[in-house]
Amino acid sequence: MIWAAWEAAAKHAGRAYIAGPELDDAMSACRRLLGQGFGGTICFWNLESDPPRRIVEAYISALAVLASQKMDCYLSIKLPALKYDVVLLNAVLEQAQHTHTLVHFDSLEHATADQTFSMIAMAARSYPHLGCTLPGRWLRSLTDVDLAVDLGLHVRVVKGEWPDPQHAEIDPRAGYLNVIDRLAGRARFVAVATHDPELGRTALQRLRQTGTPCSLELLYGLPVKPALKVATECGVPVRVYVPFGHGWLPYSLTHARRNPRVFWWILRDLISAGSPPLSKKSSRGILPSAKETPSSTSISRA
Repeated sequence: MIWAAWEAAAKHAGRAYIAGPELDDAMSACRRLLGQGFGGTICFWNLESDPPRRIVEAYISALAVLASQKMDCYLSIKLPALKYDVVLLNAVLEQAQHTHTLVHFDSLEHATADQTFSMIAMAARSYPHLGCTLPGRWLRSLTDVDLAVDLGLHVRVVKGEWPDPQHAEIDPRAGYLNVIDRLAGRARFVAVATHDPELGRTALQRLRQTGTPCSLELLYGLPVKPALKVATECGVPVRVYVPFGHGWLPYSLTHARRNPRVFWWILRDLISAGSPPLSKKSSRGILPSAKETPSSTSISRA
């Protein structure tokens, strides 16, 4: 009963950050993005109760649609949701090979990083179009940069939702720029993922000064105007991360057991998301302004 109630509350609180429950919702959002000159990243946000096979089917369906649409869009996946099953991952990569679509591995908790990078290294031996996410607040990210560079990965840098368990004192902003500096002049491509305009400006300038290909990546549903101004100033393209499925991710009950702050996050975002969801016919647009955005709380920490 507790789990059922939690899942319902999490879905409601997180709805501000997803395009909708279905793949078609994400693709509609990406088509609107394309019309505004932006690229897209789509990811299926599953429920903890979803079996890995169901999640893989969602990933494969997304890749098939991306192949038919021929859009500037790639797929992000979450290995822990697949239980690190090599067979399931290979099924995703086989579908991606049809059009050489980039498959990006999202970062979750610190404890998942070793297994995630082990599987990325294995996958890179047969499929070269891969990416990874590096959180600035993890000390290990500086070492992971070297692995990402050696493997030729596209890298997305985020502040990080979860602190380093051995180095909780790391400042997310300082750590973010340390990762950027380690990537600068070496990485194949870097996505600066932040809605913090000053952090984004500094990161993009450092990458541009070293000739590193880069872009600004934003999260669907958060304020964008200040960040878009920075992208224009720095002369870089913009990509928007568009989840579909269920907005549970920041409020996982497993995470809540380990980190009581999650209970406060879901309460705050439940209050922010108290009004009924806007329909597809709404004039809200794909990139709402700060005034129109329901919330910029828990996910904005990423």
